[in-house]
Amino acid sequence: MTVTLLRAKLHRIRVTEACLDYVGSLTVDADLMDAVGLYPHEKILCADVENGARFETYAIPGPRGSRMCCLNGAAAHKGKVGDRLIVMAFGQFSPEEAALHAPKVVFLDERNNPAPQAQTSAGTPA
Repeated sequence: MTVTLLRAKLHRIRVTEACLDYVGSLTVDADLMDAVGLYPHEKILCADVENGARFETYAIPGPRGSRMCCLNGAAAHKGKVGDRLIVMAFGQFSPEEAALHAPKVVFLDERNNPAPQAQTSAGTPA
């Protein structure tokens, strides 16, 4: 048996661009992807804090240091520039692995910089 657990989360990343004329995905600053361990082309679940929309797509690395978060293709209909997203990736874990697992979570400020915020091992604010 395996269980599906949160593996990585970018909490409240702001949408900086939306591009309908693109094949699809969410472009995210490669530095932010690295910070939580997101892989290029990894399946992600996104939740828009402003409108409640949830959608699945995949992550594409954007320019390092750009702090970009661009809704591409059909995903561009799910939000707008300035919206805050919660970007999540999940993994399969054995019960033994699950007992030791803690997701990598980065909280972001209004400019998509990692926020100086205390976190517990579970990735939630202390």
